[in-house]
Amino acid sequence: MDLRKIKKLIDLLEESNLAEIEIREGEESVRLARVPQGTMVASAPHVVHAAPVAAPPMPMASPTDATSGGSAKPQADLPPGEIVRSPMVGTYYAAPAPDKPPFITVGQTVKAGDTLGIIEAMKMFNPIEAEVSGTVLKILVETGQPVEFDQPLFVIG
Repeated sequence: MDLRKIKKLIDLLEESNLAEIEIREGEESVRLARVPQGTMVASAPHVVHAAPVAAPPMPMASPTDATSGGSAKPQADLPPGEIVRSPMVGTYYAAPAPDKPPFITVGQTVKAGDTLGIIEAMKMFNPIEAEVSGTVLKILVETGQPVEFDQPLFVIG
């Protein structure tokens, strides 16, 4: 792909409010992504743990579970509400930069589409957006903490 076309794509990305853009021409492709302004990229090396592809282990049912129907219980330490889960493995950040205030705080009202935090994965910063409107009841992760796929991050009520 021509370098001038790539430069034009960079300009297009900067002028728009897109987070990323990918263009394919034949067998060539270019993917550009925007890092939120003021966000610092971690310079420490990441440790990646190999995980089995199989489903996560399930707790063994006790005989009383089998006789009582074995209904799944929500996590006891979570208040009732909509649980926002991590869509990926990465590092969670509560603010766009270390010197900036966090995106959300407990008790804050959020609307669907509001940014709740960001997850850095492979040097890409991915915003985590609220899928529902409500009040932030609990924040389950600390900034800089590694998170796993489908890990509960927030509770919105």
